[in-house]
Amino acid sequence: MKKSKWLQVAGSLSLTGFLLGAAVTPLSPSLSSQGIARAATVDSSELQEAFRQAAQEFGVPVEILLSVSYNMSLWEHHDGKPSASGGYGLMHLTEVSVDNLEDPRTSDKPLHMFLSGKEDAPMQGVTTGKVTELTLSDPTLHTLTEAADLLSLPPENLKKDKKQNIRGAAALLAKYADQTIGKTPTGLDDWYGAVAKYSGSSDETGARDFADRVYETINEGAAKQTEDGSSIHLAPKPITPDKETINPLHLKTDDGENKADCPKGLACHFVPAAYKKINHDGTFYEWSYGNYDKANRPHDNQEIKYIVLHDTEISYDLTKTVFQRETTQASAHYVIRASDGDITQMIDNKDVAWHAGNWYFNSKSIGIEHEGIAIEGADWYNEQLYHASARLVKHLSREYNIPLDRDHIIAHDEVPGTSAARQSTMHWDPGPFWDWAHYMKILGAPLESGKKQKDVVQINPNFNKNMPDLQTPKGEPVPKQPANFVYLYSAPSFDAPLIKDAALPNAHPLDASNWGNKAVTGQTFYKAEDQGDWTAIWYGAQKAWFYNPKGKNTTKGSGIVITLKEGKTEIPVYGLAYPEAEAFPEGIPVRGMDVLQYTLTPGQKYVATEKVKGSYYSAPVYTYNPETTHKIVWGDDEFYLIHLNHRLAFVRAEDVDVVENPKHKHHHKR
Repeated sequence: MKKSKWLQVAGSLSLTGFLLGAAVTPLSPSLSSQGIARAATVDSSELQEAFRQAAQEFGVPVEILLSVSYNMSLWEHHDGKPSASGGYGLMHLTEVSVDNLEDPRTSDKPLHMFLSGKEDAPMQGVTTGKVTELTLSDPTLHTLTEAADLLSLPPENLKKDKKQNIRGAAALLAKYADQTIGKTPTGLDDWYGAVAKYSGSSDETGARDFADRVYETINEGAAKQTEDGSSIHLAPKPITPDKETINPLHLKTDDGENKADCPKGLACHFVPAAYKKINHDGTFYEWSYGNYDKANRPHDNQEIKYIVLHDTEISYDLTKTVFQRETTQASAHYVIRASDGDITQMIDNKDVAWHAGNWYFNSKSIGIEHEGIAIEGADWYNEQLYHASARLVKHLSREYNIPLDRDHIIAHDEVPGTSAARQSTMHWDPGPFWDWAHYMKILGAPLESGKKQKDVVQINPNFNKNMPDLQTPKGEPVPKQPANFVYLYSAPSFDAPLIKDAALPNAHPLDASNWGNKAVTGQTFYKAEDQGDWTAIWYGAQKAWFYNPKGKNTTKGSGIVITLKEGKTEIPVYGLAYPEAEAFPEGIPVRGMDVLQYTLTPGQKYVATEKVKGSYYSAPVYTYNPETTHKIVWGDDEFYLIHLNHRLAFVRAEDVDVVENPKHKHHHKR
């Protein structure tokens, strides 16, 4: 296994303060799989009225208040639990303490960054110190306390009470308006500076990006039914903001030396990850270094084909600190902050980051870390994070000709292991609460807009109404919240057991880290059978059933449908697509492939994303030399990359026949 980023298996995670409220008694998987909404609902007009009253009380246009909330939280309160960046409630009022920033090795928060040294080396732990880069005196980290002081209320009230949360934000916006134009504005156009300050970004580009989106939402309008059953709307109102009102904030601007590869209009900086030899008691070796490999993609005949999305499991700043230590032996190209969408690029896209736990995918992908915790994802991956990430991905898609679809924009939890042992320990981020349907819509590639093909289904439950039962890896119940998957059963009945994946035979069926029985939004499978309200798919070498009345949890998908070649009784699957031994030139050791723990049999059909030739990027030492050591090896053996189960996998082209191959699919061979 090539050097790469390994995250600790979720079964060993310890979560601090995860259940902030009373314990939730889980429903049976059968009920949750039907996408039953929360029982607790509120008067549809109550939340709308709370915004109107707060706007009137503090002299803030209700359009500003509604749009700020929409772009901070999508009008969701999340039961008063904090986001990954310490924000509370509909208005994302912040209260960050040292507990949010501690080195997870010295607290009981989860340690996410695990690493692998040289190929086949044992995993090691990361040693990190206390975070010193962040100052807790930064007022943007304590807007909840500031708002509570303005209302003369305890901060806890603003965390839990929606109305007080909204009132606190209105009071802050009024204060910020006075700081920008010296008075309460008389028109909608003069609130631009106040909204920019509310973003919490100290960077002018990031603050303007947030303010622009707030005014764009006002111009276009918005409407939604929230998780608790409230209906809320913002009628469109054409307005051109006065962008000069941001000037009194004296925010940081680009100094002209920014190397970051980002689209214009995003707060984006370049902070290099460590590329340095490791000290072994005073001795430095060419083969021992961190935290990535030099390359010249795509100009060295090495494609960039995938973008892999991760979450950090620790704070934004600690993630950057960890990647700046060569002993971490882990990295990603980008890190995105949850609170305001601030982006730090840490590795040039031409180089290979150690992020996916699979050298084949590392060598052909760009890795993006999102500040957040998988088990707490919907509490939450907020709108700032989604929009910044989507704008970055669209930019990278154009630059490297990466298709904007779920075959190429993938999660870390979809990357396969390189062996049966590695398959069982692969990571599960960004986890069940990443809203793939919403994200793809922001990307301009909604799932429903793709090509359609008979008997090919794409998983697509209604995120806001899909609230399955889950528990933490430690067995604690997870509060009800929207999720991105459907549970898979061994028969078309809620009384049937959930399936078991061969890589996770002992995992608890409701464990959020148990990816083996969960088909995720955007993943594509071949329909094996329909029976009443149930649909069966071929999944991980077995027939798996999910509740799908009138197709509500799917949309039609497309792809290259493959099945076993006639005469074959079984075939293996792999997590890599390496060249045949004969393709490796002298001086580059032959790299073999281990089979995964799945055997495909006749009659099973899977959806392939593309056909590829085997390839391997050799980067065995620190000193970059494209003439000798750092070379891409291409072979003649061909493979299909398939949606095997929750994860992708490879099958040899010689082992399968193509049943159907839509013309719009491309075969990427080199």
